[in-house]
Amino acid sequence: MTHLLSLVVYMAGITWLLLLAASLIRAKGWNLQGMKIAMGNRDDLPDATPFSGRADRTARNTLEGFVLFAALALVAHASAIDSPRVLSGAEIFFWSRLAYVAIYYAGIPYLRTVVWTIGFAGLAMMASALV
Repeated sequence: MTHLLSLVVYMAGITWLLLLAASLIRAKGWNLQGMKIAMGNRDDLPDATPFSGRADRTARNTLEGFVLFAALALVAHASAIDSPRVLSGAEIFFWSRLAYVAIYYAGIPYLRTVVWTIGFAGLAMMASALV
């Protein structure tokens, strides 16, 4: 497996974990009542706390970014485009997403936007190598 495809697999795993974490944080799935909520229909979810809201927004934003990242990476791989810009952009996206998660969970507003922009620049690098 190429390094590019490895990054796609890692990002898929991270995205899945973030979606799971957001769900468990909102339901407070670490206690018995929260587990019942998490395993039920979630009709009676508790109100979102600021942290659970950030966890949910982080997961959704990561999922949205992952879709674009995976599309670009898979097109590059299928087209056998071996541009250093594709791999550099993918690495920038990947590492900035990890930083983004930690920063958004911590609730640091302006730095979060800067790191998101860096990740977007990584996607733009990848896309520019494909056209």
